[in-house]
Amino acid sequence: MNSPNIDRANPVQISEKRNLYLFFIITFLFSWFFWIPPILIGQGVGFPTILADFFRGPFNLGAWGPFVAAFLLTYYNNGKDGVIQLLKRGVDYKFHKIWYLPILLLMPFITGAALLIASVLGDPLPILSIFYEPWLIFFWFFYLLLLGGPLQEEFGWRGYALDRLQSSRSALSSSIILGVVWAVWHFPLNFGTGAAGPQYGMAISLFIGALITMSLMSILFTWIYYNTGRSILAVLLFHASLNLSTFILFPVFEVQSALLFYLILMLVTVVMVLIIWGRKTLMKDKKFRVKE
Repeated sequence: MNSPNIDRANPVQISEKRNLYLFFIITFLFSWFFWIPPILIGQGVGFPTILADFFRGPFNLGAWGPFVAAFLLTYYNNGKDGVIQLLKRGVDYKFHKIWYLPILLLMPFITGAALLIASVLGDPLPILSIFYEPWLIFFWFFYLLLLGGPLQEEFGWRGYALDRLQSSRSALSSSIILGVVWAVWHFPLNFGTGAAGPQYGMAISLFIGALITMSLMSILFTWIYYNTGRSILAVLLFHASLNLSTFILFPVFEVQSALLFYLILMLVTVVMVLIIWGRKTLMKDKKFRVKE
């Protein structure tokens, strides 16, 4: 018989915990529904031509899983007003302007420095063609912002899941958990399809690297998110800067040694953030985190 003095679980906490699990389930089901068929097609599984072209084409909807899950659950639990509030956080620019420095410049610095170190140690640099046409940087930034991951993911990962994870955990542990989930979610995309079908060895290698990288990156996202007053716009821009830096400005994945330096520099950055801002909340100075 349970003692009446034992604290009962908070119904709100139970509800939010359930919503968090539902968010992950919906996200994975939606995304993998669109991402697994290209792997099967690569294995020779027959699909109607129109479906095969869709699943393997640029309009595959898999990346929208976090977005769909976040808004579906928000509407179900909080109705239209909840959806409006979530959308407003996606255009919330009222955070201290000093945070635009790490949002827009941190990842270009890390990726550029990684390539520079690799070059100094003897590795050839990739062709940095974007700097011959610098006006294209703005095009690629907004293209990646809207279609390259940030919009599809950040309303879900940070805007919905992170707060619910941190309700009973430190910012550090919440970030690592979310980083691992983030890497697992990407797993089907790691299967390169060549003449022999999906390359499983490569997929596993990429997954191990993604676990480490995305866990570190998730800590930086949390740091940005909470110090800008939970602004989804801030992490949308940071995610766009990340993708722009690693794939367009300074393509570190094209130079093997640069990947190591990229990881080391990111680790150093994360350690500095944890030392200065603290692992519990990743927040320190109210002057730089509270909305103006």
